[in-house]
Amino acid sequence: MKKLYCFDFDGTITTKDTMFLFLRFYNPGRYYFQFMRHVPLFVMMKLKLANTERVKKSFITSILKDEKQKKLEELAQNFFKEYKNSIMRENALDFFKNIDKNATAYLVTASLDIWVKPFAEYFNFGYISTEAKFVNGKFAGDFATRNCNGPEKVIRIKRTIDLTRFDKTIAFGDTSGDKPMLEWADEGYFKFFH
Repeated sequence: MKKLYCFDFDGTITTKDTMFLFLRFYNPGRYYFQFMRHVPLFVMMKLKLANTERVKKSFITSILKDEKQKKLEELAQNFFKEYKNSIMRENALDFFKNIDKNATAYLVTASLDIWVKPFAEYFNFGYISTEAKFVNGKFAGDFATRNCNGPEKVIRIKRTIDLTRFDKTIAFGDTSGDKPMLEWADEGYFKFFH
């Protein structure tokens, strides 16, 4: 039986939200300044009065805009080395070791591909994420795709993966943004590694 595993990233297999960690790692001074500026938007977002994708884009852009792609990729590797041992859930790591060698696994996340890619490569997983838009080798302050959250996760899975190759899909998540993916999969597990 050929299985497809789809793991949400932040909170599901990590103990922390990697967006905030990565942006602080990139430039602590700018991070704290922009974080304070965005607090009212974060509050409105939590109260469902502001669009999550817009707030996220605004925050990321305020810190990373115009940075060179090459520098961000190097930084993402350093970020991975710095945090891979401290933010991964032990239960998830144990589970990964026991995944059937025939199976295929993907990280399916709203986080940006910039910092998700090194984690996916380390585990030998594919990844489906929100993609950063680069123009002339610099971050354009925009996303090349829609925010990979909620129903968009299922849309992107179907668009990216040839599902006819699999007999069973198994998904893991920890927030309401993962619910559509968990409901779509043959087996969906909520906060399984907590």
